[in-house]
Amino acid sequence: MLTILGFAMIATFLVLIMTKKMSPIAALVLIPALFCVAVGQGAQLGDYVIEGVGNLAPTAAMLMFAIVYFGVMIDVGLFDPIVRGILKFCRADPMRIVVGTAVLAAIVSLDGDGSTTFMITVSAMYPLYKRLKMSLVVMTGVAATANGVMNTLPWGGPTARAATALKLDASEIFVPMIPALAMGLLAVFVLAYVLGLRERKRLGMLTLDEALAREPEQETVSTGAGSMRGGSTGSTGSGAEDRLRKDASASGGGTGTGTDADPAADPADEADDDEFQGLDPNRPTLRPKLYWFNAGLTAALLTAMIMELMPIPVLFLLGAALALTVNFPHMPDQRARIAAHADNVLNVSGMVFAAAVFTGVLTGTGMVEHMADWVVGAVPDAMGPHMAIVTGLLSLPLTYFMSNDGFYFGVLPVLAEAGAAHGVSPLEIARASLAGQALHMSSPLVPAVYVLVGMAKVEFGDHTRFTVKWAVLTSLVVLAAGVLFGIM
Repeated sequence: MLTILGFAMIATFLVLIMTKKMSPIAALVLIPALFCVAVGQGAQLGDYVIEGVGNLAPTAAMLMFAIVYFGVMIDVGLFDPIVRGILKFCRADPMRIVVGTAVLAAIVSLDGDGSTTFMITVSAMYPLYKRLKMSLVVMTGVAATANGVMNTLPWGGPTARAATALKLDASEIFVPMIPALAMGLLAVFVLAYVLGLRERKRLGMLTLDEALAREPEQETVSTGAGSMRGGSTGSTGSGAEDRLRKDASASGGGTGTGTDADPAADPADEADDDEFQGLDPNRPTLRPKLYWFNAGLTAALLTAMIMELMPIPVLFLLGAALALTVNFPHMPDQRARIAAHADNVLNVSGMVFAAAVFTGVLTGTGMVEHMADWVVGAVPDAMGPHMAIVTGLLSLPLTYFMSNDGFYFGVLPVLAEAGAAHGVSPLEIARASLAGQALHMSSPLVPAVYVLVGMAKVEFGDHTRFTVKWAVLTSLVVLAAGVLFGIM
């Protein structure tokens, strides 16, 4: 019964947010609360929620101060040279911009933290997508999938969990997986190239002068969450190209955040666009004299994260306080910067705590355990000698619907035991379990994905509908490459 209700709860949640019948925050809170009552454990709802909130509180704190920190770095112009450099390199070509998004996300993912990756990637690339009226779900989809592949780094989390759960050495799991993961990353770059060609066909290709002709005052990097009009990447023909070229020479800036590139101005979008002038060289928050201080502070912060000198929430708390104090020494200016990013802080932290309700009920009621047992029990005995492949395939849905902790510490040992009975080594099982990470990074249970869609002003349902199919394909490429190379 708990198995059926668990799958029903997840399916209900996904349907409601993808059809936009409920907001993600409301669905994350109300749906599990109703199902908790349905299984007869309504009296324990408070305990489940408090436990879930306690588990995710450090993550919420990290995101809150990380948003403030990177918001301040955007305000003072740390990423402006990156934006200008990429724009010149890409020559306002949508294909190059999408590929550049994948490359940037993959490089920044070396720090092992998804939230940081998405903040830096969106901060750098958002103005380009807005300026050229490119599809923002393309940006979020490519960034999430690239980060998912890179999330398998030993310090990223999944590899360390697999090693701990099966009592193995992380390097023995990861190093042989490098060729398969490289194929997965190559698949992301090919995907970015194909999606970029579709965007080029839809919008046309401007010259650099035409792109820069757009008024920068209208193009913004907003760190607040918003809605996205349209989620399709289908071609709109030459009309979109003509409209884009007209916009390049017109005095009005673009407001389209979706793929339809609706020329009609949306007052809500215009209000959002006032938050940060992405490429405006004259905005009052710029601190050019402090550029190298801010760059050094950011590098030191990321280095400290990789070296694990302190817990990440503490590092971002200290970094945000130092960045505010040095760049904006006057109290009114500090309050203004905090207020400018308050919407996104509230949206993301609220989403994390709402997700705590979902995970708390899913775990506390025993739904996760029963679902995992049912999935493992459904594997036919004849598949025993191929348990590595089975594990890789199961990692796609299970790491999407479960936390990494739940999968690697709850399900993986059972799969490894079943594989050992048929002569499949735990190392092969562990490597195969990493295949689903490209999809995992778009899971509604991953807090970082809310940073991504929030900063990009994309609806979570639009992101999910667009990204899942490409993330599944990338995960299957990793799995197939692992089999081909004899890794699993």
